[in-house]
Amino acid sequence: MSFRDLRNLTEMMRALGYPRLISMENFRTPNFKLVAEVLLWLVKRYEPQTDIPSDVETEQDRVFFIKAVAQFMATKAHIKLNTKKLYQADGNAVKELLKVTSVLYSAMNIKGVEWADFSEEDSSKFKFDLGSKIADLKAARQLASEITSKGASLYDLLGKEVELREARAESIARPLEINEAEKLVKIAIDSVLEQVQRTKAMLNNVALDEATLEAKIEKRKSELERSQKRLETLQSLRPAFMDEYERVEEQLQQLYSSYLEKFRNLTYLEQLLESERQTEQEMFEEAANLMRLMQSRLKEEEQNLLKSGGRAAARVVGTMQGGDTEEDGRPAPAWPGASGIITEAQEDSRDSEIDLDEDDDEEELEDDSMEMSPSKSSHRARKPEPLGESDSDF
Repeated sequence: MSFRDLRNLTEMMRALGYPRLISMENFRTPNFKLVAEVLLWLVKRYEPQTDIPSDVETEQDRVFFIKAVAQFMATKAHIKLNTKKLYQADGNAVKELLKVTSVLYSAMNIKGVEWADFSEEDSSKFKFDLGSKIADLKAARQLASEITSKGASLYDLLGKEVELREARAESIARPLEINEAEKLVKIAIDSVLEQVQRTKAMLNNVALDEATLEAKIEKRKSELERSQKRLETLQSLRPAFMDEYERVEEQLQQLYSSYLEKFRNLTYLEQLLESERQTEQEMFEEAANLMRLMQSRLKEEEQNLLKSGGRAAARVVGTMQGGDTEEDGRPAPAWPGASGIITEAQEDSRDSEIDLDEDDDEEELEDDSMEMSPSKSSHRARKPEPLGESDSDF
């Protein structure tokens, strides 16, 4: 026991709130009651619901008490205590008590810190890098998977324990024969020797394979070097047909430019021709419409003239007859030749109408021929001037 350990113990117990004062002289001589009281208070402070017997009158009770406290600290707090030193209850027990009090004292100090007063700069001190813990996390996951697999296999084996128990009991109860044991041992030795010979042969084969692989690697390296040198020489040489290729490429560029120019001119001329055709077609349609209107007007005028001429002739005949009329309302002829005169006049009017109809048909035929001919005449009359070069260049 050192003075520093005793002083630290007294100060920590006072800070933790132990109701009794501990002096420096309490551990000069063995004092098991004080040690038991301190241990029981520390256990209750760590976990208040712990049930540990506090009877330490007899030797067996003291041993049971020390074992119970040591087991509790080992399982709950992961603190390993020396039961022998605790049972001595003198200065050697101070070091064991410090193990428990130091944990509680450090927890109390951390808990007493006011976290709300921390600024961002202070909180950055407690941050740690998660990247350094990734390896530990992977190892923990692997161990967890292994634990689950092992637990499953153990569960299956324990399920077979009922069946295997009888076989194990029979094999244990059966008397051991030395001759059979020797045979089995010899068989095992022979199998082991065969495995050793096999492994030696495999090692020899591995050495041979390694030598052959090294030879192949060297051969491939030499081939690679030769191919690289050949590639460099081929890249440095200029092909024989390169000059002709460049010359033909220049000619191709010139031909392509001329082709573009001619194609552009051709499309422009085709567009002009199409527009001219459309305008001529519109003009012909307008002319045909005008001709139809004029023909209809002429027909109406002729019909009006014929009607007015027939009425005048009827009036003349009526005056000559003296006002006599027939039953159908027409004037009756006054003399026998009058009816012949009237019929001849009517026939003349009909002949004139037939002649007019024939003239209209001839005019329509002429109009149709005129509608068909303008395209030819326009082609002959108008020749578009090309842009750039002539069509003979194609």
